[in-house]
Amino acid sequence: MGSGLRGLLVAVGFMTRIPVPSRAFGDARAQALSLAWYPVVGLLLGGLLLALAWALSGLPPLLQGALLLLAWTGLTGAMHLDGLADSADAWVGGMAGNADARRERTLAIMKDPQCGPVGVVALGLLLLLKFAALASLPATAWPALLLAPLLARAMLVPAFTRLPYVRRGGLGAALPGAPRPACVLALLASAAACAAPGWHGALAVAVAMLVFAVWRRACLRRLGGITGDTAGALIELVEAAVLVALVAAASF
Repeated sequence: MGSGLRGLLVAVGFMTRIPVPSRAFGDARAQALSLAWYPVVGLLLGGLLLALAWALSGLPPLLQGALLLLAWTGLTGAMHLDGLADSADAWVGGMAGNADARRERTLAIMKDPQCGPVGVVALGLLLLLKFAALASLPATAWPALLLAPLLARAMLVPAFTRLPYVRRGGLGAALPGAPRPACVLALLASAAACAAPGWHGALAVAVAMLVFAVWRRACLRRLGGITGDTAGALIELVEAAVLVALVAAASF
């Protein structure tokens, strides 16, 4: 098995709860290369969600939305939601002091396994937003189920290759070493996939890039880079923003 295929297995195993052979994680090169496969994992998740939405199409919208959200969360093991909660707690709890003190305090809070009230509120609001979008999803906005998870993971490619990784020894420590040609190819393939749905894809890309730009600026100002938790938060924020934007646009 080549490093490329092992990289795909690492990406699937790390980003989802789909079981993969454990030996794939022992290859350091495959761990770095897995970053280029993240958009493919997003497309896989989107395809599974789209198939489930079709299977549930006869159910009431609220129940369909709840089951889609349950499946979405289960497929990822809520790992990215954990990153969002940790980031929310840390951002509010680390506001005091000068820049260095804020950075250290924010990083320290992120390592705390307990979820504080700010994290709970952030989780509740984001899940409510996703549920409302899924329950309101019109037939004309079906590309949202593909584009949201695809673009959320595609945004991790520039996040890890263009920003410093500030958590020494963290889960994403190997990702900044991903081969640049493979990462560029992954982004080009993602752009091509987003072009297929027409204006839906263009709107989704614009929204994803805006969220990435805002979160990138916030992470640089507070931490000087990113961590695994802020990467997970980025995934959740992009997914929610793309869903809401496409559902809202289809309603006009």
